[in-house]
Amino acid sequence: MEKSGFFNPDDNEAEKASNSYLMSLIAVMAGMPLPIINLLATFFFFLGNRKSTPFVRWHCMQPLLSQLFLMPFNSIGFWWTLHIAFGDASLTNKYFAYILLLLLLNLSEFIVTIYTAIQVRKGKHITWCFFGPLTDLILKVK
Repeated sequence: MEKSGFFNPDDNEAEKASNSYLMSLIAVMAGMPLPIINLLATFFFFLGNRKSTPFVRWHCMQPLLSQLFLMPFNSIGFWWTLHIAFGDASLTNKYFAYILLLLLLNLSEFIVTIYTAIQVRKGKHITWCFFGPLTDLILKVK
């Protein structure tokens, strides 16, 4: 995929790309207890836009990679909480530390996602530290 025109999206492209980040946020709110919901919603949004312009495709992949990264962490927290609530596990300092880590990870992702959605809607290309270069590799951006 070439970068020519990649950073100059038209209004429709900017809106679609921004919606990929909003989809990620809506999925978090709707599927909060089940981490797989967030990943699936972002994945299906990417599939729906996989034949779109390079700008849109790129900005659909970045939040998908972010959700892939967060899913194992959120899943562990989810199942650990259920095990405490309905099993024989007890609350420990390790559990509270892990939940604090989860809150910080998810809050950071939430804030960055909102910022990115706003900037991408304005037609700006925003790359995240780890996920931007990984997106470039996956989508073979030169």
